[in-house]
Amino acid sequence: MEFPLRSAQIRSAFDQGKPLLAGKSAVACMGDLLTLASFSLVPVVSETLIGAYTTQEEAADACQQKTPDLLFVTENLEQGYGLSLARHVKEFSPKTRTLLFLHRETQAVVREALDAFAEGVMFVSSLGKGIDGDFIRSLSAIAEGGNYYPKDVQTAAGYEDIEILPELSDREMEVLKVLSCGMTNKEIAVTLFVSAETVKTHVSSIIGKMGVKDRTQAVIKAIKAGI
Repeated sequence: MEFPLRSAQIRSAFDQGKPLLAGKSAVACMGDLLTLASFSLVPVVSETLIGAYTTQEEAADACQQKTPDLLFVTENLEQGYGLSLARHVKEFSPKTRTLLFLHRETQAVVREALDAFAEGVMFVSSLGKGIDGDFIRSLSAIAEGGNYYPKDVQTAAGYEDIEILPELSDREMEVLKVLSCGMTNKEIAVTLFVSAETVKTHVSSIIGKMGVKDRTQAVIKAIKAGI
């Protein structure tokens, strides 16, 4: 499979992606130095990185000391395990939002990734598609407070109504459905023709009724319920 390095599509993706990370800090943790170096030099992310590592322990220490806005991590690491890292970082740095890159597309791995409550999960196989690919879309979502679990990830998880949702109003259900599509509050407001403050109120009500800690847990519970 060719990576269209100099295509207009890739250049456009770089141009669109760079502002999404403006003013944010990030740590990357990936399984080998070649992958890590290649990712770290991508124009979209290079200026925001404050640390790049190949082991779980190194990345966890960096996140604990620097509390980055974002953590980019693959499931396979030189030492340790990326999904364990995602769970661990959430314990001491809840403001750090995680994007997981999965090489393995098995049900078990995808479910484990969702249970780690990473804000974004995508398959490595979907990279290289420019502005239409999951990488830019995931950045747009998680950098602005949303979540990103594309259809192929949800399908691979294979959930079949294993969660029962509490009774939500029609509007709250509508908001929950678009939350599950990776929309931010601002995007939801435009889509539903309401104010961002109204969306915030609905999201807070949904979180309370569902008995979860935040919107990420609400979205994952909705996915498990077949929403």
